[in-house]
Amino acid sequence: MTNYPIEHISSIAADQTSLTELLIDCVNSGASIGFLAPLCVAEATQYWQDVDQAMQHGRSQLFVVRDNDQIIAAVQLGLSPKANAKHRGEVEKLMVKQSHRKQGIATQLMTQLETYAKALELHLLILDTREGDVSEQLYQQLNYTRAGVIPDFALNSDLSYAGTALYYKLIQS
Repeated sequence: MTNYPIEHISSIAADQTSLTELLIDCVNSGASIGFLAPLCVAEATQYWQDVDQAMQHGRSQLFVVRDNDQIIAAVQLGLSPKANAKHRGEVEKLMVKQSHRKQGIATQLMTQLETYAKALELHLLILDTREGDVSEQLYQQLNYTRAGVIPDFALNSDLSYAGTALYYKLIQS
């Protein structure tokens, strides 16, 4: 297991190109994170600009891992502005570049995200992932509970449908 430092960044301005490359790499290698392959630069760039806006308004936190100057992994913590949802966060877009997978980076990112969520006094984390995806194993190893599956939730790049598995984890009593 390679141990890379994790950064909590507050703006994507200096990293937009690297983040765009990460997103394209993940989507084009089969990740089901809201996009269809092949993902173009313009769409990926717009996504990160939208994330930056959410970050500036306190609705999203971004954690990244670098190998030299290139971002090789990222995860977001979505925060709700709703009064009845301030106790929970949503794990969004856990991504690891194809060339750096199976090194424990996703586990490191999730551990950091959970530590940060606890510091914010969140009590619940939620997420969803494609049913049957390798990520389900990761979330189960990290003690997330599978709440159920919504069938035919997402469209795959081959135009077939996939269910989404819903997970949660209570992180504070």
